[in-house]
Amino acid sequence: MKNIFYITISLLLLISCGNKKAEEIDDFTQLQKRWTALDGSVLHLTKSESKYLQFVDGGGMAVKKEMHQKFTATGGLFGTHEINGDWEFIERGDSQGLLKLTYLADTVLGIDSMSIVAEKGQQHFVLSDEQGNQHEINPKDFKLAISQKELSLVIKQLDLENLVLQSDTDTWELSYQPPSLETTFSFISILRGLLGIIALIAIAFLFSTNRKKISWRTVGIGLILQVLLAIGILKVGFVQSFFEAIGSFFVVILDFTKEGSTFLFGGFMDVDTMGFIFAFQVLPTIIFFAALTSLLFYLGIIQKIVYGLAWVMTKLLGISGPESLSVAGNIFLGQTESPLMIKAYLEKMTRSEIMLVMTGGMATLAGGVLAAYIAFLGGDDPVQRLFFAKHLLAASFMAAPGAIIISKILVPETEDINTDVDVPKDKIGSNVLDAISNGTSEGLKLAANVAAMLLVFVALIAMANHILGWFGDITTLNSFVADWTGGQYNQLSLEMLLGYIFAPLMWIIGVSTEDITLVGRLLGEKVIMTEFIGYVSLASLKSAGAFVSSKSILIATYMLCGFANFASIGIQIGGIGTLAPTKRKLLSEFGMRALLAGTLASLLSATLVGMILG
Repeated sequence: MKNIFYITISLLLLISCGNKKAEEIDDFTQLQKRWTALDGSVLHLTKSESKYLQFVDGGGMAVKKEMHQKFTATGGLFGTHEINGDWEFIERGDSQGLLKLTYLADTVLGIDSMSIVAEKGQQHFVLSDEQGNQHEINPKDFKLAISQKELSLVIKQLDLENLVLQSDTDTWELSYQPPSLETTFSFISILRGLLGIIALIAIAFLFSTNRKKISWRTVGIGLILQVLLAIGILKVGFVQSFFEAIGSFFVVILDFTKEGSTFLFGGFMDVDTMGFIFAFQVLPTIIFFAALTSLLFYLGIIQKIVYGLAWVMTKLLGISGPESLSVAGNIFLGQTESPLMIKAYLEKMTRSEIMLVMTGGMATLAGGVLAAYIAFLGGDDPVQRLFFAKHLLAASFMAAPGAIIISKILVPETEDINTDVDVPKDKIGSNVLDAISNGTSEGLKLAANVAAMLLVFVALIAMANHILGWFGDITTLNSFVADWTGGQYNQLSLEMLLGYIFAPLMWIIGVSTEDITLVGRLLGEKVIMTEFIGYVSLASLKSAGAFVSSKSILIATYMLCGFANFASIGIQIGGIGTLAPTKRKLLSEFGMRALLAGTLASLLSATLVGMILG
């Protein structure tokens, strides 16, 4: 009853603060797309600069604000107007948007004849026009007057997929189609990928506890294994089919969850605000998948899969049996559930093994939240759901060797290890129904925890942005930020700071230059808050068409895959520390190091994917 009470309160709070549309984004950002008209003409708007105007009355009180955003446009014709030129978007106080285009009009000057006259050493041009009139012009003053034309268009409709513009005489209907997520190979991407790999390995090497003891054989084989996985998942047909088959299982699970949620919540399933989406679509997915995972564990299916993966990693990478079991288990289980499989070994594990157990938890995702991310990244489109299911699963699989690589650089093995792979026979529950019941209870706790964390962190972000915005107002930094970012950010905010702090790293790992601040912001949200917040932002930005390159979406998908955030340090110390009390001090010592390792492992997967995608 206590759990039901907690989750009910969490859901109600989520709904109450969830009046914002899941895909809501400001008009200026929405306009920065490649719009296509019915006749095939294209209006491609890219940001140039921004400017705020504030109108005041006689008493000095602000009565209206206008935001002027400058665009550069490329495209064809709108009626008789050339749309190549400088556009200005004016967001007025009455909420009516206006697009104003100023462009250079073609100027034709008909000349019948021209002569050069020298009088007293001074040269003059004498032009005769078609009517016989003569014009004497000094060469220094010779200028052709080029006329400018203006076109003002009222924005009648602007949403994620449609833009309707209207002039005095014409209406222009345009639509937006998201860029294809399939990309092509390029030599530049290989070079940037190699640069990213070297940079990430160098960061791990810099923080290593014993650089002389690093097993470069393990690092090399781990990288080869990751590259082969990435190539197989992205380029090899039968490997793609394998992951798509597993992904389709997740998609079917989402459909089953929707049936149960529809029965319980009815019409609430169709409400499109953020709070309702999480409360009645995402969170039930977590609960159902937790119950299913418990059932599969009881039946021994997960143990068999984990044993096979652990055996391969032990033989190829030379790591111990217990730590390979833990890392393999993390592909499907959470950061505190997977160590249950090796609880008999935890007290005797070496420092390097404990580090890998923690890193594996930080670098991967549990199946329950994985299904939730598929739900809101893919939306209601089954094709998109399958696409992201495949890539999120791939990210989780690739994170396993990545975690081993980074962990064994940061804390190399210096002691003897046990290479036996022995899966424990323990079962969750005494029978099938008991296992499902236990899993449901655990899923309920996890869903309540996720709901509470989202509530708190979204509120903290809003509070931080309010404080930063206030500081920006009194220091005039907001105007500077708007001009400096070309209108991408209207004021000093947490998202802006995180985006620019991590932007250089995003460029190194291969993110498109135009998107580095957006993806950098997502990494910051993941590390400081949770990956859930990061995926929420990714889903909103993706839906709004904010990314210039489709490759950036995929890199972000892999980068966010993992529990590497500050909250996870406490979760691991508490969860693993309960199973091995004598290791609690070591867990505390390795907390920040494991956070770094999990982050680098996810970035390594993202870099390899970006390199191979092109």
